[in-house]
Amino acid sequence: MTASAANADEPYLDFGPEIPEQRIALLEDDGQAIADDTEYGAIEGDSVSRADYDALVERFENLEGSWTKYQDKVKADADAKKKKPSGKLNGRVHLDNWSFIDEDAGTNYLESGDPNQDPEDRWDFRRVRLTWSGDVPGGMLYRISIDFNNPSAPEMKDAYMGFKNLPHNQQFLIGNQKRPIGLDHLNSSRHNIFIERPLVVESFNEDARRLGACMYGYSDSEVYNWRYGAFLLENISGDGRYRGDYDEAGMYGRLAMSPWYDEISGGRGYYHCAIAGSVNTTDGDGTLDNDSNSNEGRFRTRPLARSSSRWWDTGRLLGAETYQQLAFESMLNIGAFQLTGEYINTWVQRDPLGGFNGNDLHFQGAYLFANYFLTGEYVPLDRTSGTIDRVKPFENFFLVDRCCGGTGTGWGALSVGVRGDYLDLSDADIHGGQGYAVTLSSNWYWTANSKLQTNLVFGEIEDAGQGRSNVPLAQGVDGDFTILGFRYMIDF
Repeated sequence: MTASAANADEPYLDFGPEIPEQRIALLEDDGQAIADDTEYGAIEGDSVSRADYDALVERFENLEGSWTKYQDKVKADADAKKKKPSGKLNGRVHLDNWSFIDEDAGTNYLESGDPNQDPEDRWDFRRVRLTWSGDVPGGMLYRISIDFNNPSAPEMKDAYMGFKNLPHNQQFLIGNQKRPIGLDHLNSSRHNIFIERPLVVESFNEDARRLGACMYGYSDSEVYNWRYGAFLLENISGDGRYRGDYDEAGMYGRLAMSPWYDEISGGRGYYHCAIAGSVNTTDGDGTLDNDSNSNEGRFRTRPLARSSSRWWDTGRLLGAETYQQLAFESMLNIGAFQLTGEYINTWVQRDPLGGFNGNDLHFQGAYLFANYFLTGEYVPLDRTSGTIDRVKPFENFFLVDRCCGGTGTGWGALSVGVRGDYLDLSDADIHGGQGYAVTLSSNWYWTANSKLQTNLVFGEIEDAGQGRSNVPLAQGVDGDFTILGFRYMIDF
């Protein structure tokens, strides 16, 4: 701040960054007496009196005080919110249409038990799911997810509580949650490339969620992430109740890594791999079909479509006491192209029971798929969980009238893919089925939260039928099938 004269007789005050009181003090130190009614300065060329100046200072001080009070109120409101639980509502709707284009006596039998009864085409709400989740003061979180796809019998999906922000980027969850085996099961159904999960993933981790306790974490660099925990065997999604011995359970773990992740491109290039496994103890005495629990050794799945029955099915394995699993997964993404595969083994130990020889069993399966975006997008990777994330189209789908005539359009994102599945659930005296399927797929992303999926499935199954309780089989049945499916989906 400098004091100068506009002319020889009139003092001039050049306003700088200092507050007004400082400017006045400097003038008084120079011996410049300022009377209340004396013109002493100019702001942007306008003369002001001392009275006007004091009024301006008072207004400024009032404004500053009001702003301080407002900031204090905002902070107080934020602190108060931290002391209360928070919550948000999410949901998804998946509407499926399945047509069984080609089948034969074998697949008819696997579907209905009648070789002459064709599988019925269908429209199903596959998911009508509402999820409420949030935080609780004290570093806790919760999530409750209920599926109303069958309004008369809602199913509990995620239902857990836990602690977050634990050391080493970890959180600990207790409740109904996914067992950590099978990449395609750990991925959200909102983001998966194909309508139904692969044969091997659904067979060896049926419905995925069980009551248990699990730790989740990742490294500071996000190169590594892990999950490990203990889970009861019985699926309680229908009634929320477990009945059985405490040791009818399994220990599960998964270690994943993404050693290559292209930061410069925003993650358009990456490589992910993981190893997962489990050790389980079954209800070895509860092996009869009229037993009230479902803690037995049993592996089964549908034919990559929402059929009425599970065509691959070992039935309850008589004498099964324990089983172990080992899984390998790999995912390579280079821009618009992705190549993903998994291989899972399951070994079952049995005691002789019911006339069977009690031989140990080995079941296995794998899949490999390739997917490519014709419009240039890519499938993102969430490195902290080792799962895929939401695809964001460069341009949303829209069809509107232009203001000046004509029609405006946006086409969204489009990807095409192919997947090969193999599953073997037949060994020794067990005819659970072995076979393969090839699925052609397309995904038309209307927005980041909605899309249309199309799958055309060609498959063959052999040595199946063990799980059909109405007609015991001395040997398995064979069949071919072709199925066309569509899914209309949106989430919010």
